[in-house]
Amino acid sequence: MVFGLSPQSEVIASVISYSICSGSLVLVNKLILSFLPFPSIVMIVQILASLFLIYGANLCGVIEVDPIKWDHLKPYLLYTVAFSLGVYTNMMCLNSANVETVIVFRALSPICVSILDFLFLGRAFPSKRSMAALCLISLGAMGYAASDESFNTMGLAAYFWPISYLIVITFEMVYGKKIVKDIKFATMSGPVQYTNLLGWVPMVAFAQFGGEFERLGEMMNFYGVNSFGGLLMQLPPMSIALLIFGCITGTAIGYTGWWCRDKVSATSYTLIGVLNKCATVLVNLMIWDQHASPVGIASLFVCLVGGTFYQQAPYRKSDGDSTMKAQASKDLEASDKTEIIVPLLKK
Repeated sequence: MVFGLSPQSEVIASVISYSICSGSLVLVNKLILSFLPFPSIVMIVQILASLFLIYGANLCGVIEVDPIKWDHLKPYLLYTVAFSLGVYTNMMCLNSANVETVIVFRALSPICVSILDFLFLGRAFPSKRSMAALCLISLGAMGYAASDESFNTMGLAAYFWPISYLIVITFEMVYGKKIVKDIKFATMSGPVQYTNLLGWVPMVAFAQFGGEFERLGEMMNFYGVNSFGGLLMQLPPMSIALLIFGCITGTAIGYTGWWCRDKVSATSYTLIGVLNKCATVLVNLMIWDQHASPVGIASLFVCLVGGTFYQQAPYRKSDGDSTMKAQASKDLEASDKTEIIVPLLKK
């Protein structure tokens, strides 16, 4: 139990806090990239800032952190690869496409996650209602693609990064739920520590292979500075404020994301990530003129409406493993409680 909350209140709090952080970070990163078009470098800054905040708070006695253990480190190595690829492909989507494109492909991920839930996590196949909801999501996504100018002019090349993001995020959602079930930490900082301690290394590799360090050097030469800090001083003050806010939000989403993932099932967690993008779309329409056509926006909301009608599949009764049955009971209880938050997200 966290902060003295009841189990039901804890589920609701985890969903709301994760939704706020997730939606905010998408918009903030989009703004940051307009000043610093280096997705991997921005993520390196956010990851290192998260570690600084976590261990700084620990030194000040504000929070406790788990000791680093090899038995915990090994499973997180694979997750870190997926996490890093997910972050990178997401940032590349934001750098090369509009926010709606990212959201639509994220809206397709529950379909893939529900299938993997059936194949690997012991859940039943989606019900007729759920299958209809998933088909509605697919229909909305196809409608969006048909109305998207970049798709019509560039073809499938315009969707390389969104498709890559869909594949990676699906694996990340399923495997993330698995390690939450298998690995227990004494504090909420555990998963955040491991993902950030391991995550900066792939980001450095992505930045190197993507030529970001070279382009950053060219930008520094243009402004006549020889350090990243000096470059920030040459940019508008808003860019620094956004970078700081992105670092804080990036740390917060680490905590709220793992908290929420622990309280709900893999598919429910994926659907929550889709539903909270409704607010992101509305804010995006007010900030940028780079957005989809009215038909595209309508198609996007068809995807999101389909997501609200999806019902979490129960665990298969034929599974005899006692541990899985215990986890099934816990997940079904949490899944039932998340129904309370859906109407709030739809308002």
